[in-house]
Amino acid sequence: MAASAGEAAHTVATVSRRPGPGQHLAADLADPAAWSATADWIDGLVAGTSWDRVTLIHNAGTLDPIGFAGEVDHASYQANVLLNSASAQVLGDRFIAAVRRANCAAMLMMISSGAGKNPYLGWSSYCAGKAAVDMWCRTVGIEQDALADADQDAAAVSVVSMAPGVVATDMQAMIRDQDETAFPNVERFREMHAGGALGDPAEVGAAIFDLSQQTCDGSTYRGATLTNGAVLDIRDLA
Repeated sequence: MAASAGEAAHTVATVSRRPGPGQHLAADLADPAAWSATADWIDGLVAGTSWDRVTLIHNAGTLDPIGFAGEVDHASYQANVLLNSASAQVLGDRFIAAVRRANCAAMLMMISSGAGKNPYLGWSSYCAGKAAVDMWCRTVGIEQDALADADQDAAAVSVVSMAPGVVATDMQAMIRDQDETAFPNVERFREMHAGGALGDPAEVGAAIFDLSQQTCDGSTYRGATLTNGAVLDIRDLA
């Protein structure tokens, strides 16, 4: 996604534990102590320039620990909940405040998962976290429309939740290495990998970046209706 943005001559800024492209902040978003500093950094980027448009794509997520609730490492389970659910909502709230103060066009996209709609044995915290993000986007999307209706001079922030499908990432490799006791559906993911059914990260990233440049105003984009707060799957897009 960052590569696609750079190729399109956008200013790129990234937040991650390891080094990333563009302007970079090193932070572990599973740690609540990092949230305020991260939000302040984003706020400074938004306020520091007169932007035509600002886009935040929240892609942080983890499946660790995989296993049944009550039978996994409790500290890892807590970190999973904080990263997958809480960090997205907290940083999303701060981003919306920042771009509304700047009164510039903006898109906030949460990277979700089909696991937010379908339960998987061994993925309780991940499934719940993605479901929470989906509902957060739906609610904040209609809030932004209501605020725009009340103030015609204020630009509504476009909010969307996007499930990228099954992509050939390190997370998928970790899934395939699981024991069936912890993750009974592991064989299905091994079969998808063996059958070449996983999405290419560069292609999926480019598609998500392209979607992030749209506006959630009820228009149609590749067969999908982009309403504010839309919860989409990449397979919805032609």
